[in-house]
Amino acid sequence: MKRQSGWAIVASLSLFLTGCAATVGGAAQPVDPTRVAGLEITDGPSGLKPGVRDAALPVDGGDGGEIDNLAANAVADVQRYWREHLPAVFNRDFRPLATLASYDSAGRGRVICGASTAGLVNAFYCAGEDVVAWDRGELLPTLGDSIGSAAVMAVLAHEIGHAVQFRLGLPAATPSIVKEQQADCYTGAYFRWVAEGKSAMFQVSTGRGLNEVLTALFRIRDSAGVAFDDDGAHGSAFDRVSAFQFGFTDGPARCAMIDEREIEGRSTQGGSGSAAANVRLDDREALADLTTSLRQAFRLAATPPTLTAGAACGVTTEDSLASYCPESNQIALDLDGLVRIGTPPRRGRQGGIGDFAAFAEVASRYTLAVQQEGGFRLDGPVAAQRTACLTGYWASTIADGKRGSLTLSPGDLDEAIAEMLTRNSLIAADVQGRTLPAGFARVAAFRDGLSSGDQGTCGTKYR
Repeated sequence: MKRQSGWAIVASLSLFLTGCAATVGGAAQPVDPTRVAGLEITDGPSGLKPGVRDAALPVDGGDGGEIDNLAANAVADVQRYWREHLPAVFNRDFRPLATLASYDSAGRGRVICGASTAGLVNAFYCAGEDVVAWDRGELLPTLGDSIGSAAVMAVLAHEIGHAVQFRLGLPAATPSIVKEQQADCYTGAYFRWVAEGKSAMFQVSTGRGLNEVLTALFRIRDSAGVAFDDDGAHGSAFDRVSAFQFGFTDGPARCAMIDEREIEGRSTQGGSGSAAANVRLDDREALADLTTSLRQAFRLAATPPTLTAGAACGVTTEDSLASYCPESNQIALDLDGLVRIGTPPRRGRQGGIGDFAAFAEVASRYTLAVQQEGGFRLDGPVAAQRTACLTGYWASTIADGKRGSLTLSPGDLDEAIAEMLTRNSLIAADVQGRTLPAGFARVAAFRDGLSSGDQGTCGTKYR
């Protein structure tokens, strides 16, 4: 977050949130909170199915170990997907990769595509030699151990997404951000196929499994301050997750439509520059700025809720750092806990997520007062969806810094992704603190509010 001096008084352009609010461009269809992009929410295991035989693809430089086998099997499965879908969607045959290569970034370097692999903790596709290569020494085992097998699958699916671009004739001069987010989108399309049970080798749950994929995208995001048009840019975590969700929801044809103009219109990365200094919620002025931004975003007819330090009320989950009390119209805050979650992690030190995560948790509780005035139920999964959407809408009102002293800074929306992937996300929770079961659904609802810039969208789509 960033605090600026001065406050511009502007007229509110937002609609009051009502159960029968109009929707521009036709009636919005309610989103089922028990499903992810139309699929049932599941929390079973993700990765290779039990009893599946290895694909036994040749791997140049491989050691025959568990990681190389997992990677080769993932490549075989993704290629099976594209053998089916490249002809069906793009009227092109899919030619299998010429080479798979494995290396240990901590070992003696070898040359792949003209570059040494010494110290290269990465996975990549090289069009000149039509090779997909991966680091079996650090990258893949770290992702597998710390996140899960779905994260490893995602890395290989992304790299093969670049091979798909090559086969479709995407110009080499295409900006890197377009190549990378198309590949993220193609990854989402492949995971949809797996989630539908169409893969003979792999399985992925739409709850925990997709959370692993989104977490992997968060881990390999661009750092704060990298602009979307920089050489080598891949995208913020928020933008990469969005691209993945486009593919998962709409399929590979949608991915090929991603271009520089689209990314420029929806990018949350902004221009170059370092992240702002962390803002603490126990700073009286920061808390006042947050309150003002919420009152500007949501024009309530009744008395707005007050923020107060105190014990949580009405919640059924542990460690709720903020809670809305409908009877007293107060938001109770655990300021010490919010400061902890608002402290960004640093290498070798304990930390939370970042200041925006803490501010957004408080904002999410404020939106419950907005929903109460609109006559909506405050409990249940639909209320949790609506809360995430309205919190995203609030974020859109402070995105450009023109409405007040509180504004988004580079990396803030990535902190929202990180918060929404936690077990007890408050951004996407109802009045009792019960969160939506799938991180995918939480992020989708938040993005609806952020991208629409219309408070009424949340009341019509999530009802």
